[in-house]
Amino acid sequence: MAAHPLDGAAIRAAAERIAPYVRRTPVLEADGADFGLPGVRLVFKLEFLQHAGSFKTRGAFNNLLSREIPASGVVAASGGNHGAAVAYAAMKRRVPATIFVPSVASPAKMEQIRGYGADLRVGGDRYNDALLASQQWSAQNDALPIHAYDQWETLQGQGTVGLEFEAQAPRLDALLVAVGGGGLIGGIAGWYAGRTPVIGVEPEEAPTLTRALEAGEPVDAPAGGVAADSLAPKRVGTLMFPIARDYVKTVLVTDDAIREAQRLLWKTLRVVAEPGGAAAMAALLSGAWKAQAKQTIGVLLCGANTTAVDFK
Repeated sequence: MAAHPLDGAAIRAAAERIAPYVRRTPVLEADGADFGLPGVRLVFKLEFLQHAGSFKTRGAFNNLLSREIPASGVVAASGGNHGAAVAYAAMKRRVPATIFVPSVASPAKMEQIRGYGADLRVGGDRYNDALLASQQWSAQNDALPIHAYDQWETLQGQGTVGLEFEAQAPRLDALLVAVGGGGLIGGIAGWYAGRTPVIGVEPEEAPTLTRALEAGEPVDAPAGGVAADSLAPKRVGTLMFPIARDYVKTVLVTDDAIREAQRLLWKTLRVVAEPGGAAAMAALLSGAWKAQAKQTIGVLLCGANTTAVDFK
């Protein structure tokens, strides 16, 4: 392993490792005026087009391809997207997977996990409940735990999003990224290492990284809101925190702003984003983070596992 487990070399190695199994997701440029942001150029990274519907598939495959898998397979706790990603990767690698989700996980995500052939179990009401249940099950059954965000292999896999985005849009003035447990923003911040400002966007009802940065260490935070199934762990990961402290600033958005971002992304781009996937855009639309004229702003649309659109 590299001297720093989340440096550029480690992320490049992860990118090579997972390349046969993941999609290089496209970017889409848009005029900010279409969103009430005149003079701003927007570059969206359409990571929701990834296998299993979110960036989480990158970290899942990096775990499965770089760690020894016991005969009993793998186990993961998830609000939904990580579980779907691990289930998908396990299906492709033909290993057993047991996924624990909280009761707040969306039906769409639960159905997706089952569809990939994993053993789905509901453990408690929130992500942390499911995590505790998964840890107990892992200890009893000798399965390999794949953490959603507090695992170097997971962070390295998610960092490949940053590697790709910089290659596709090399001159961003800032990059907005939704924050849950911190795996995605930790990996991306590890890749950029200060070359581009990385702005973390959190729901007001789940200010996990914001509270941690204020306290100087990961601390418990509220875990509610419309994006609770993807952006509301009890606290951010310990591995990503020093990286976030050095390279990330955060802003908070309301649930209403997230819903409005979902609506406008559909109306303007015909993009369907789940609440967590639309949070980064919500920061721009609500003014929680203000872009300047003539800036080029990257917006990561990270997940689309939702039944929000009713096709007729």
